[in-house]
Amino acid sequence: MLSSKFRSLGLAGALVFILSVSGLHLFKDVQDQVSPVSGKLPVPVEVAEVQRGPLACKRVFSGTIEPFAQCRVAAKVSGRVARLLVEVADPVHRGQLLARLDDSEARQGVAEAQARLAVAEADSGAAQSRLRIAQRELSRNQALHQRGIASDSARDTAEAEFLNSQAAVKVAAATLKQEAAALAAAEIRLEYTRVKAEWDQGDDDRIVAERFVDEGSTIAANGALFSIVELDVVVAVIEVSEKDYAKIVLGEPATLTTDAFPGKIFTGSVQRIAPVFQPATRQARIEILVPNPELLLKPGMFGRCTLVLEQVADALSVPETALCRRRQQTGVFLLDEKGTTVKWVEVEPGIQDGERVQLLDSKLSGRVVTLGQQLIKDGSLISVVASPTPETGGRKLQ
Repeated sequence: MLSSKFRSLGLAGALVFILSVSGLHLFKDVQDQVSPVSGKLPVPVEVAEVQRGPLACKRVFSGTIEPFAQCRVAAKVSGRVARLLVEVADPVHRGQLLARLDDSEARQGVAEAQARLAVAEADSGAAQSRLRIAQRELSRNQALHQRGIASDSARDTAEAEFLNSQAAVKVAAATLKQEAAALAAAEIRLEYTRVKAEWDQGDDDRIVAERFVDEGSTIAANGALFSIVELDVVVAVIEVSEKDYAKIVLGEPATLTTDAFPGKIFTGSVQRIAPVFQPATRQARIEILVPNPELLLKPGMFGRCTLVLEQVADALSVPETALCRRRQQTGVFLLDEKGTTVKWVEVEPGIQDGERVQLLDSKLSGRVVTLGQQLIKDGSLISVVASPTPETGGRKLQ
């Protein structure tokens, strides 16, 4: 029993001894870090190099992809859809036949017009024959009148008949033209029952985007049958605010990415800049023309367009995390040559490229604090615990 108590006391003494030695070493380690001048501990911070190199201010805008050209193919006459010759996603060529309407009535109209034209041609021939007879009769009466055989009234009657025949020929000719025009109109109406792919501008080839009717449906005049789009080139439409509007110029290069094809970058250029802002959103429409030779981009897709709004070939820059505010001023904490103290330096930020920010009218060089600024001030002691590798694209300033 007594020996057990002695053993317990021995263990407790050994534990106290070990803790005392550990505390002594810990105190010594902390004392080694304390500045012999100020007696304060240095503040651990992370730092990064000031760099010089090209910077570009980029903005990513969300937008929608639209077709470069789109038209609705409609029937010019009413009727029943007898046959549809294409389907959605089919390629079509300019002038290609897409659908046929029931043409029974139109064909009957052509036949009637042809019959009326034939009658008019016959009437015209008869009138010309009567004119020739009247002309010969007038010539005989004039000769007999000169010889004193025919009376004045006979000559006058022959002359009136000749004039009437002339007028009849003119009327027959006009009727013939009228019936010919009626036949042409009937043939046009018949042709309207053949619905074709027709457009004036753009490429000769497009794609059927939508079909609005089925075979057997009855449509009214100008009723749409198909929607046809051109996809060799598409338009990415974005909306920009006043802040970015003035920095966008026609022809400026742009890149486009989509969720449908992650990792694939499409290139294009600014094609149109709207001259007005929408009152509801205070934004202006920008159209970016994007070549689409593989037809991967489809109208209605969501896209992200990246534009370079500003670019500096040789800029002095620091990480964005190096900037901080002191007394309503923006600045950075610059390390001294030994890397033991910092100096507050006021700076003017410029453009931002990713995580780096340009410093305007600055001649900074060396390293700046990127983490731990809230614990330091001008002249504070610091201890560098990490120094990130300089980013690609800039060179360290010594």
